[in-house]
Amino acid sequence: MKHFKTLLLATALCIGTISFTQAQTKVAHINTQELIKAMPEMKTAQAELEALSKTYQTDMQGSVTEFQNLQKQYEAEAKNKTDEENQKRILELQEKQQRLQQFQQDAQKDLQSKEIALLQPITEKAKAAILKVSRAQGYDYVLDSGVGVTILADGKDLLNDVKKDLGI
Repeated sequence: MKHFKTLLLATALCIGTISFTQAQTKVAHINTQELIKAMPEMKTAQAELEALSKTYQTDMQGSVTEFQNLQKQYEAEAKNKTDEENQKRILELQEKQQRLQQFQQDAQKDLQSKEIALLQPITEKAKAAILKVSRAQGYDYVLDSGVGVTILADGKDLLNDVKKDLGI
């Protein structure tokens, strides 16, 4: 009877060990930043953002030059004007400076919202491709091995497979 209990316990341990090893998950990794950089849509989005940024920079530089010229003109004419006129000019310059600052803030907000609008579909497409490839290859988890993440295991790198799936 004692041998039967020992045999039963050993059998239970073996079954438990086999079940545990079969229940282990498969893990892969991918550098999503590298994948997104390689996507043609990203190059198009970057070009569009650079063009918009240059437009804002050109507009801003023109406005700053105009402001500086007006400021120099007012400083040169200040001796020939009354204190009341000079006060009005100072207020006018302050208003123009505030408008310049507001324009700069609005341009930055617009660039940020445009970047989000352009990058969201790209990241969604990359995510969908990663999920498709990882599921097809039977992986339970995919870790992002991007900046600041160290992968210590020898898991499969899915980058080339996902690029192939996307036609890159």
